Amino acid sequence: MVKERGRRLVAQNRRARHDYHIEDTFEAGLVLTGTEVKSLRAGRASLVDGYAVVIDGEAWLQGVHIPEYTQGTWTNHAPRRSRKLLLHRKEIDRIDAATRERGVTVVPLSLYFKDGRAKVEIALARGKRAYDKREAIAKREAEREAARALAARRRGRYEE
Repeated sequence: MVKERGRRLVAQNRRARHDYHIEDTFEAGLVLTGTEVKSLRAGRASLVDGYAVVIDGEAWLQGVHIPEYTQGTWTNHAPRRSRKLLLHRKEIDRIDAATRERGVTVVPLSLYFKDGRAKVEIALARGKRAYDKREAIAKREAEREAARALAARRRGRYEE
């Protein structure tokens, strides 16, 4: 059997970078059942409502939706069950200390396979205010406009 190499993205939480200021990121392993792994290999998962918490010194991923495996039988899993995160003790302590601070949460950014093992990238995040989001959108639009003008200039068409 061929050993899987590299990183293969399963799901990404694009809204997380829009709704939060990302302060720090961690890569964590996941404790999964067989049908969850098969469902992930089929590319089915949603991180939209997901978050992580530290309970009794253990990190847990909650709210992540991994749909039931279509060929699964009575051994199928619950789609939104809590899943244990595999992190180093220092990382768990750092996450726990940060989440005790007001306004800081832990959100999943992406779910992927790395060398055949399921991993999730989680981030310490602070919620953005509405004006922060508008500011980010305005900045992105300005960068696009500048790139568009630069490309037009390179092609020989000057736009004023």
